[in-house]
Amino acid sequence: MQQLFPPPPLPGPAAAPAVDLADAYAYPPREAGPYLRANMVASLDGAATHDGASAPLSSTADMRIFGTLRALADVVVVGAETVRQEGYRPGKARPSFAERRAADGQTPAPAIAVLSRRLDLDFSAPLFTAALTPTLLLTGTGADPKALAAAQAAGARVVTAGEGAGVDPVRAVRELAALGLTRLLHEGGPRVLAQFTAAGVVDELCLTLAPLTVGGGAPRIMDGPGQGTPTRFAPVSVLEEDGFLFTRYVERRRLEQLGVKPAEAQVTA
Repeated sequence: MQQLFPPPPLPGPAAAPAVDLADAYAYPPREAGPYLRANMVASLDGAATHDGASAPLSSTADMRIFGTLRALADVVVVGAETVRQEGYRPGKARPSFAERRAADGQTPAPAIAVLSRRLDLDFSAPLFTAALTPTLLLTGTGADPKALAAAQAAGARVVTAGEGAGVDPVRAVRELAALGLTRLLHEGGPRVLAQFTAAGVVDELCLTLAPLTVGGGAPRIMDGPGQGTPTRFAPVSVLEEDGFLFTRYVERRRLEQLGVKPAEAQVTA
């Protein structure tokens, strides 16, 4: 894997330093407050899935970054439909990150936080019954009591993050932060990510651009409510391996809050 941006000190791949993914994707200091990073993959023609899943667009390097992002996060936020489509399992405890997580006061594995209005999930699945860190269910005040009871019986922790049946993205981030989960990783799907972006709570987008085309009517990485005004992001890094580009963009105002100029291409302490 080579770093394309910021450019390495000397020209040429041979002179490029090895990329430490844990350092390259480190979160800002916790004092900066809750920080929500989204991780998505897209084809060259803008598709976020192929045959309803994102895995066909991925690669070995993409999965390494996927694992690193999870290993750095307190909690992984994902929509119920993505859980069903992708067959989600609990977060893993990664031995190479054990010391780093312990020093930061994190649980051995990140929690998975599922956003669901109807709670129509398989509570007998390992995501709920075999989670090293209990799975969270974010739902609204109008959730069905029987479904709530089933979720809790399976070991899930229910978090109320909206009125009625819906989940409010701003409240979701606030409720997770109140539990000490301030390093958030959003894995979609496209509809839920669009809602979070429209609500202004996405600080960073990690987008893998796959050198593939799929055609058809697949959704984009955000496939939901539009924004009144486009949100400006600034690039902070671009990595490449086997034709796949791994980009990081941080919301411009967030960079300013962190005291970092976009041209410096650095967010971490």
